[in-house]
Amino acid sequence: MFVGQDLYSGSSFVYDPWVLYARGLITAPNLVLAGIVGAGKSALAKSLYTRSIPFGRRVYVPGDPKGEHTAVAEAVGGKAIALGHGMANRLNPLDEGHRPNGLDDLQWAAQVTARRRELVGALAETVLDRRLTPLEHTAVDVALADAVRSSEVPVLPMVVDRLLAPNPTTDTDGRLAEDGRLAGHALRRLVAGDLAGLFDGPSTVRFDPTLPMVSLDLSRVTENATLISVLMTCASAWMESALLDPSGGQRWVVYDEAWRLMSHPALLRRMDAHWRLARHYGIANMLIFHKLSDLDNVGDQGSAMRALASSLLANADTRVVYRQESDQLGTTAAALGLTGTEQSLLPTLDTGQGLWRIKHRSLVVQHQLHPAELDLFETGARARGAAPAAHLTSDTGGIR
Repeated sequence: MFVGQDLYSGSSFVYDPWVLYARGLITAPNLVLAGIVGAGKSALAKSLYTRSIPFGRRVYVPGDPKGEHTAVAEAVGGKAIALGHGMANRLNPLDEGHRPNGLDDLQWAAQVTARRRELVGALAETVLDRRLTPLEHTAVDVALADAVRSSEVPVLPMVVDRLLAPNPTTDTDGRLAEDGRLAGHALRRLVAGDLAGLFDGPSTVRFDPTLPMVSLDLSRVTENATLISVLMTCASAWMESALLDPSGGQRWVVYDEAWRLMSHPALLRRMDAHWRLARHYGIANMLIFHKLSDLDNVGDQGSAMRALASSLLANADTRVVYRQESDQLGTTAAALGLTGTEQSLLPTLDTGQGLWRIKHRSLVVQHQLHPAELDLFETGARARGAAPAAHLTSDTGGIR
């Protein structure tokens, strides 16, 4: 895919993580993109995934906190599903989802059961802000199994009801109700609290994995880190069966404002699992940051959480860094393993210019946009209510 101009050689710069992986030039197709607001990283991200669609790739955005990818999804023939209070859209994260090819009934039932169990546990842990105890895990398992037996398509309120008031035939001594009480009240927030109406009933929309792009627009949700993480956990589970389909082809999975997600243990562990499986399932994960010092908010120094977040960066052989503030240079260089020379370049980069580190090779690339892309991608100009300014290059007809 054409990206722009290599500023050192003057030649065109093209990039494709799947081609590089197939040739053995990188060990994983994942990508990390960082840059300050206004440096052009958002336009680059959108270019990378939209320009790959004609090559047969698909794009999934499991959570778009600002709604920046909605217009792009609609423009490429995909779909953006907006979630928020007072809206008609509702997702049941306990849906069976897309059934991959090659699974018999027993294998499919086991996969659905495992995914539902993991999801309900992850939601409870996110709201409780701690790991579940073994007793709570048992209570969740029993409540979920009871809800599944009573309905072909269970919904979260059923699980909450059975956590807070277990079936007397399975809770003869009342211990199960006590063990699951805190988890039940945590999950109740999703069905009767500030997230009521989003995930507490049957799905009103369908995830179509054949579309070129699907994005979940969360811009109408209150700016609250915990609520955003709960939403993205539900949304990821809703998409997960399609993501983990080996016959699903090559797909981008875009995590915008990644620091929001990585600060929550349950969601970070989900992301880590997806990244480790990326090569097997044909997935290229894209993590987008403003500044990598946000990783300092992920667990304590030396903690398992911090190590997990660092492993995501380590499993990305492509690192693209746009302009950074001077106080961020050391952190960025340390997190991405940049040399002193590479670090000194970062404050000098102009808009749309990025330091590309692909495995052990470094390049400085000027991203170039078609006028139609600029109009669609340039979120800053729309926020200011002004037409985006463009500098046309005479040699390529591209836009800087």
